[in-house]
Amino acid sequence: MNTQLDIFKDAERAWKKDVNESQTRHYSFDTLSGEALDPLYYPNGDENGYMEKQGFPGQYPFTRGIHANMYRGKLWTMRQFAGFGTPEETNERYHYLLKSGQTGLSVAYDMPTLMGYDPDHPFAAGEVGKCGVNVASLKDMERLFVGINLADISVSQTINGPAVILLAFYIAVAEKQGVPLENLRGTLQNDILKEFIAQKEWIFPPEPSMRIITDMMAYCLNHMPKFNTISISGYHIREAGSTAAQELAFTLADGFCYVEYATKAGLDIDDFAPRLSFFFNSHLDFFEEIAKFRAARRIWARHMKEKYGAKNQRSWKLRFHTQTAGCSLTAQQPEINIARTAFQAMAGVLGGTQSLHTNSMDETLALPSKKAAEIALRTQQLIAFETGVANIADPLGGSWFIEELTDRLEEKAEEYFEKIDEIGGVIPAIERGFFQREIAHSASDYQRKVDSKQRIVVGVNEFVKENEEIDIPLLEIGEEAGAQQLEALSELKVNRDENTVQQALSEIMGACGKNQNLMEPIIKAAKAYATLGEIVTSLKAEFGEWQEAAVF
Repeated sequence: MNTQLDIFKDAERAWKKDVNESQTRHYSFDTLSGEALDPLYYPNGDENGYMEKQGFPGQYPFTRGIHANMYRGKLWTMRQFAGFGTPEETNERYHYLLKSGQTGLSVAYDMPTLMGYDPDHPFAAGEVGKCGVNVASLKDMERLFVGINLADISVSQTINGPAVILLAFYIAVAEKQGVPLENLRGTLQNDILKEFIAQKEWIFPPEPSMRIITDMMAYCLNHMPKFNTISISGYHIREAGSTAAQELAFTLADGFCYVEYATKAGLDIDDFAPRLSFFFNSHLDFFEEIAKFRAARRIWARHMKEKYGAKNQRSWKLRFHTQTAGCSLTAQQPEINIARTAFQAMAGVLGGTQSLHTNSMDETLALPSKKAAEIALRTQQLIAFETGVANIADPLGGSWFIEELTDRLEEKAEEYFEKIDEIGGVIPAIERGFFQREIAHSASDYQRKVDSKQRIVVGVNEFVKENEEIDIPLLEIGEEAGAQQLEALSELKVNRDENTVQQALSEIMGACGKNQNLMEPIIKAAKAYATLGEIVTSLKAEFGEWQEAAVF
């Protein structure tokens, strides 16, 4: 009779067949002292349920990672979030980051763009370019990517309410560059459910918003097979004050909701699910964050296989981007934010992330300066090449502490799924304020602990510097960006064919009331140089706007 150890050995042999040695990086995976390391470690005794709950990297339920040899095969994508002022200013920063070793781009848009307003809208006054780059037309998107071949780089865009329009601009730029759409790689955040739950940057009501998203999914399936149409985001849920368990549960619940709407729209789960991606926060409770990432993979795999009937293993694999916790950074003693970010980034890597952004030390005071952004990128590079954590797959797997935390977070997530189902699903729960109340209670509890010093925040409620003076250089965004964007918008409208624009906008409104995919008419309008605000106004005319019910 085979012992548990025999089973482990058999499983190891099967796992080794999945490891592609030809893809192994030419790099020494020894410790700094020269000690040789195996690519994988696992229990040597009788561990009940080990193979069912943990298994091996690259194997169901993917608790230990979605790739067999993890970072030995390929390091995570170093994707620093960046955007400010005009497209030209942000383009210059992109070239600087790429020259510094960044391996992917991530676009931060300003508030007018996030809310679907052109720079000449009254609500955009004083906000153009202040918290991200302003993009109001195809012309702006062209300026944003000057000198950057979209065939060569993966681009992530943090945009939600008007995401369909920014995607249309992006597609039009790619076509102008001569890049086949099937070669485009990247991710669109496009997670409207978490906007209703946490970040509050919505435009249209939930149901038409979900119709827009499923139209985008269908279009990208047919034309952009390497592109992730949604990055289902727990990041902003956590930034709003949730616990790790709430971030885990609410994010995955949103993911399941997108799956249900897409299948209801007639899409095959094994066609679209492999292109769903996730976006998590990495906070300061080091081991809890690692356990959260591991639990997320296991829950997603099990539900996709057993509840939703996905057959393709790629549909079971949860791929995610990580960003270090902006809400954990302090304006006091900002230099120590470098250390905070490093610990959080390390947790993301030990948790098996596919992509990572490290926050800059000055982000509570201003948009990142060039020097602060470089330090943040160097933090990732240090983790990758000097710490040794990328040398083995899931180095903390099998830790009794980590496995206990993983199980506990999984149980709490399942309890939340039951509560959401009892309410009637994610959208009814949003409409009743369930998520909002849960997060508000958690945020209040955390603040109470900080105020009472039950939880220490270095430099804030302990180890405080009296009469501190901030002496780090800050990036200041003046009003020049707004003036330049207003001038560019005026010039655009003078030089475009107004009849073509109005016809395209009319076609968008007509498509809203039909069973017609919205992507094609929106792309047509983008190519005619219709603006972001004009396209949003056309969609609002048919879909209306959303007002959140007050939550107490």
